[in-house]
Amino acid sequence: MKNMEKEKGHKMDFLTQFNGFIEKWMALVTPACLIMGILYADWLSHFSFLVTGLFAFMTFTGSLGSNFKDMGRIAKHPIPLVTVLILLHVVMPLIAFGVGRALFGQDMDLVTGIVLEFLVPTGIVSLAWVNIYGGHSALTISIIVIDTLLAPFMVPLMLHGLLGSVVEMAPWGMMQQLVFMIALPALAAMALNQWTMGRVSQSWKPRLAPFSKLALIGVVTINSTRIAPYMTSLTPTLIAVAGCILGLAIFGYIAALGMSRVLHLDGPDTISVMYNGGMRNISAGAVIAAQYFPSEVLFPVMIGTLFQQVIAAGAGMMIVRMPWFSRGISSSH
Repeated sequence: MKNMEKEKGHKMDFLTQFNGFIEKWMALVTPACLIMGILYADWLSHFSFLVTGLFAFMTFTGSLGSNFKDMGRIAKHPIPLVTVLILLHVVMPLIAFGVGRALFGQDMDLVTGIVLEFLVPTGIVSLAWVNIYGGHSALTISIIVIDTLLAPFMVPLMLHGLLGSVVEMAPWGMMQQLVFMIALPALAAMALNQWTMGRVSQSWKPRLAPFSKLALIGVVTINSTRIAPYMTSLTPTLIAVAGCILGLAIFGYIAALGMSRVLHLDGPDTISVMYNGGMRNISAGAVIAAQYFPSEVLFPVMIGTLFQQVIAAGAGMMIVRMPWFSRGISSSH
C-alpha cells in the first residue's frame, strides 16, 4: 500500500515538474511546435480530427478554477472586464481590418486571417503570465471565462460584419463549433467547481494541467501542418504579413496598458488587463481558420505563435521596471 502511494507521489511530482517546465519555456515551446508541424506536415495532418476534442479539454481544464460566484463579484466592478472586451472585440479587430485592407487589400484571404487573429478570445495561457507578474488572477479568470462564453457569438458576427460582403463564410457552423469547443466545456467546469465547492479545482486541476499542456502542444502542432506549403516557400508578401501581425500584437499590449493608465487601475489590475488585452487564443483562431476558410487564411493566424509568448515575456519585464507600477502594487495592498 505504501509503495503504491509512493509511486503515485512520484507520478504527481513528475507531472508537476513537466507542467512547470512547459510554463517556464512556453516562449520556446509554441514556436517549436509550429516548426514540428511544418517539418512533419504529411504525417501529422492525419490527426486533424483530434483538434476540436483537444481544444475542448484545454478549455475545460483552464476553467476549473472559476465559478459563478467569481463572475458575480467581478460584475460588481466591471470596468476592467468591459475595457478588455471592447479592446479585444471592437478596437483591435477594426484596426486589424483597416491595416489589413491598406496593406493587402487585393488578397482578402490574408485580410481575413489578420482580422481573425485579432478577433478570437483572450488567451487562456495569459493566466500563467498574470500569476508570474503578480496580477489579479480572479479578474483574469473571470475575463477568460466570460470572453470564452461570448466568443461563439462575437467572432462569427464580427467577422460577418467586417468581411461578410467580400468573403464567403458559414457563421452558424462557426458558432456551433465555438460553442462545443469553448462555451460548453467552460460552463461544465464552472458548474462542477461550484457544485463541489472548489474541491474539484484543488484535486483535478493540478492533475489535468500537464495533460492540458500536451493538448496545447498537439493543437498547435497539428494546425501548423496547414501552413507548411507557405512556410517552405515564403514570399515577400507573407514576410510582410508576419511583420504586420508582430506590429499589431505589440500595439495590442500598448493599447491595453494605455487604457489601464487612463482608468487609473492599480498594479495587479493593470497586469491583468495588459495580458488579457494583448494575448489571443491563437489555437481557437487556427481551428476556425482551418475548418471554415482556405489555407491562406491560416497563415496570419498561426504565424502569431512565433511571437505571442516572446512578446508576453518582454511586456512583463518592461512593466515591472516602470516606477508607477511599483507604486500601484504597494498602494493596492
